[in-house]
Amino acid sequence: ADRDLRRVREVSGVGEQRPWVACDGGLTGHSGLTRVACDGGPTGHSGLTRVACDGGPTGSRRPLPRHWRHRTTLAISAVAVLVAQTIGAKRVDADQVSRPNIVVIMADDLGYAELGSYGQTKIKTPHLDRMAAEGMRFTQHYTSAPVCAPARCSLMTGRHGGHAYVRDNFEVGDWDSYRGQMPLPSTERTMAEMLTDHGYCCGAFGKWGLGEVGSDGDPLRHGFARFFGYNCQRHAHNLFPRYLVDDAGKRMLPGNTRGLTGETYGPAVIADEALKFIRENHQRPFFVYYPTVIPHLALQVPESELDQYRGQWQETPYTGKSYLPHPTPRAAYAAMITFMDKQVGRLLSLLKELKIDDNTIVFFTSDNGTTFLKPQVDYEFFASVGSLRGLKGSVYEGGIRVPMLVRWPGKIKSGAVSDHVCAHYDLLATLAELTGSTAPDNDGLSYLPELLGKSQSKHEALVWDFAGYGGQLAIRQGDWKAVRRDIKKNAEAPWELYDLKHDPGEQNNVAAMQPDVSSRLQQLMRNSRTAPQVERFRFGEYPQ
Repeated sequence: ADRDLRRVREVSGVGEQRPWVACDGGLTGHSGLTRVACDGGPTGHSGLTRVACDGGPTGSRRPLPRHWRHRTTLAISAVAVLVAQTIGAKRVDADQVSRPNIVVIMADDLGYAELGSYGQTKIKTPHLDRMAAEGMRFTQHYTSAPVCAPARCSLMTGRHGGHAYVRDNFEVGDWDSYRGQMPLPSTERTMAEMLTDHGYCCGAFGKWGLGEVGSDGDPLRHGFARFFGYNCQRHAHNLFPRYLVDDAGKRMLPGNTRGLTGETYGPAVIADEALKFIRENHQRPFFVYYPTVIPHLALQVPESELDQYRGQWQETPYTGKSYLPHPTPRAAYAAMITFMDKQVGRLLSLLKELKIDDNTIVFFTSDNGTTFLKPQVDYEFFASVGSLRGLKGSVYEGGIRVPMLVRWPGKIKSGAVSDHVCAHYDLLATLAELTGSTAPDNDGLSYLPELLGKSQSKHEALVWDFAGYGGQLAIRQGDWKAVRRDIKKNAEAPWELYDLKHDPGEQNNVAAMQPDVSSRLQQLMRNSRTAPQVERFRFGEYPQ
């Protein structure tokens, strides 16, 4: 197949352009990259009918230069023949080598202890608890950053905060323009690009936050053949939106005015689209990235979901304006998480229905800890981060230690619990080893051996370099963790040191008693940093 695709490239005159195998049913292109489509994709297009090699969005009808038209005709003819010859072979090959399907579900602002399997007693999460019982539960897994955009950047690219391109939230356009966040450059390769190159069909469903439609950071320009959801994080602050992004266009949602309630619940439509993608592509290896917007504020959930919690607890209505008001904030928050859990249950049921359950590995995690907006989310009432210190926006444990469940029937031992110390930026390396893909440069360490019950290597250290909330650094080596905060305000901000084995709540700063350990971690942290390309993300000291 690779040889045939090279022949297509020679015939079409694309030169050194990389062909991309996509699943949207058309010959499309972004930034001059020719994408060779698979048949019967989720957008409903069949055959090779669309050309957009001028850098426009998928489905663009802009005329091509005359000298390209002949080349494009030849390319389409060649591709039509080659696709017919190779798709069947690819499916057989996938069966033979058993490349597993991959699903990565990431919750939004879900705290470490907000699932039943992590000790939650008030919020019902039966499907995720079953996933934990049927797979592996990690007790020392971390996000790469304590807020949305940098966490997503590190997850996608496998780079920790000291090397990542995006190191804090960075809004583009006016607040209500919904133009997204700082785009991920085309030079940054994602796990979706890696997997696409290895024959996977990739779709993303939920909140992106790494570049608006048509920008270099558009998910359709980073390996995904399908995107549906909220491209912009600000747009995701309402769960009854007027529209959701549908590839390069918009899908209007009936009965919604972006008010307190509406007729069409955005997270429900997103879940439907994710399941549709799986159903339509289950005969080839697929990668589904499902970064749900739940339980991020605002507090919005269908009344039918709210009923199960209404009246259970004493409530103080939220009437403020930071997000949207709600008369029963505790019930609403619990109902949102239970709704998310139901969607995970639907997904797991579909895998069984399609008889691909045993060949699909499912990851579940969160982008960061619970929000600190207590009048809306009562993190003390729910014990959202257990005994950990800190919340969203903090590099203390409560802001960065997150749940992680991994399920792969027949491969991962049921009911396994792992204390392996790992982070989101390890996922790219893990998927590369899992699939035999060639990974781009990254900071990760594959934890596939841990999943399969084999001997697992350990990081020298985990690193957090976060430009937000005053500028924060943290590094963990073994059970020692060093933290430095408010560096932008105070260039001489002191380092703190904690022994997580005996003090997981980070209550006792022992830097003065362990100067050698503190000094070693400070030097290791300094050597783990590179100056970011974006001036706004720069703070503190960098190696010369």
